[in-house]
Amino acid sequence: MSNDPFARQADVPRFTLESADVTDGGKLPPAMYSGRFGVPGGEDRSPALSWSGAPEGTQGYAVTCYDPDAPTGSGFWHWAVFNLPASVTSLPAGAGDPSGERLPPGAIQLRNDGGSSGFVGAAPPAGHGPHRYVFVVHALDVATLDVPADATPAFLGFNIFFHLLGRGVLIATGEVHA
Repeated sequence: MSNDPFARQADVPRFTLESADVTDGGKLPPAMYSGRFGVPGGEDRSPALSWSGAPEGTQGYAVTCYDPDAPTGSGFWHWAVFNLPASVTSLPAGAGDPSGERLPPGAIQLRNDGGSSGFVGAAPPAGHGPHRYVFVVHALDVATLDVPADATPAFLGFNIFFHLLGRGVLIATGEVHA
């Protein structure tokens, strides 16, 4: 089995995803760890994200953050937001706040695997080694997805599959030492 989190997903064009808060291949800053789960310095703050070069025909976006290395058998969803208009090509730091106030009108945030709406920061088990945090902006061929607000991020991913035109990916690592 491949260690690539996209190995079994559609092979679609990639576009640019950047952040002023974290670099692709870099380490998460303390604010992106989970204060809710007791990581010192954690603020559960989602990173600023900006993207460009989405495929022609993009009508909307979804943004997800997933840890495929969580010791759950199914990974851990840190964030899932969808129904972002095609005119939106960035989100400010903290857009994943549970209130959703920093998201564009009409955007919907789902509950993360920690049980709350919005972004929950990294909290890998102490001594478990580095975990990958896969931030993805999914370019879609529809403006909105008909996904209930109480759906799981996995169900959102299933619906994204049928409308995916391309993806921007940024992968950072995080680790808590024993």
